[in-house]
Amino acid sequence: MPDHGEQNGVPAGLVGELTSFGHRLLVRVYFADTDFSGVVYHARYLEFFERGRSDFLRLAGVHHTELADGKHGEKLVWVVRRMELAFHAPGHIDDILTVDTRTADISGARIFMAQTIRRGEELLVEAKVEAAIIGEGGRPRRFPREWHALFMPGSS
Repeated sequence: MPDHGEQNGVPAGLVGELTSFGHRLLVRVYFADTDFSGVVYHARYLEFFERGRSDFLRLAGVHHTELADGKHGEKLVWVVRRMELAFHAPGHIDDILTVDTRTADISGARIFMAQTIRRGEELLVEAKVEAAIIGEGGRPRRFPREWHALFMPGSS
């Protein structure tokens, strides 16, 4: 069996890879991702973007399970506050798509991310995402200072 490398103990192909700009993940389009015509159903792009953000966090060292376990003093969860999508071209069954995720800015309790999905060099969908972390009572929590360097490579 070939060695595909590991990142934080997880096979690299499963979680994508950290890059100089953020994170890159390859995803295949399966039948379940498409509508009756073989074109990617629009809502599936949200799932591809979510995988990209989640794996970016995981590789950066911020794990959903640790947040939920109260490792930071209380139970914390990520919430998407706002998302803007622009659809440029359709994906199709069996395509291999590239999901790129980068942090545009961090402000207090909010993080602004820019994401794209491409087939080769062709831009299919782009997203602007505003997310935050909230505590058990539903109130926003500031990002720990050490996370800034994790989410914004080269900005320290």
